[in-house]
Amino acid sequence: MTSLPWLDPDQLWFPDPEEALEDPDGLLALGGDLCPERLVLAYRNGIFPWFSDEQPILWWSPDPRCVLFPREVHVSRSLRRTLNRRPFRVTSDEDFSGVIERCANTRSEGTWITQDMKAAYNRLHRLGIAHSFEAWNDAGQLVGGLYGIALGRCFFGESMFSLETNASRVLMIHIARQLEEWGYALMDCQVESHHLLTMGARSIPRREFLSILESKVDAAPAHTSWRMQWRWPGAGTDSGTN
Repeated sequence: MTSLPWLDPDQLWFPDPEEALEDPDGLLALGGDLCPERLVLAYRNGIFPWFSDEQPILWWSPDPRCVLFPREVHVSRSLRRTLNRRPFRVTSDEDFSGVIERCANTRSEGTWITQDMKAAYNRLHRLGIAHSFEAWNDAGQLVGGLYGIALGRCFFGESMFSLETNASRVLMIHIARQLEEWGYALMDCQVESHHLLTMGARSIPRREFLSILESKVDAAPAHTSWRMQWRWPGAGTDSGTN
């Protein structure tokens, strides 16, 4: 494509993700709004919003796409020892607003989680579409969290924060194992990072990612309540890799 389409807030549509720019990678469209219907349509088609306060809404679908297949989450020896100590209580949907607020406020390089983004995803949470996972320390303080969108058997991770050593790694193991139990096909990580790669995430072609969405985004997950049920089984009983 030679120019980016501007989305009219009164029209609910997106261009084909395969038309996204190569530079910057994945930029697909501008404008529109953050209403629930548009956000759901975006995620269903492998598209997500990412912009700062001084920009219009920017919509992205990068190629390749970083994903974590829940069964492939990597548990190192050192992380297994940490998990055996059970340093955090891991929950889901106990403090969605607290998680998104901390995701916005704990980034030293600034945030793309604007006030409008917070309002939009809190609205999705009230609709039962957006969900959070939390890590609590022994003092009952929220020290780690991740929020994202659940559609069918696909979970789209949006942002994560960590305030204590290993909080994010312990949280990722619990999230992956719980999603696996619930029958989720993948967790979308959007863009790869060293942290994600060490946890077992990998990048796949956008076309493959979209194909998975097409087959899984309408499939019913194997759970009815969004409550953390999986618990680390303890020393000597985990099947994680070394």
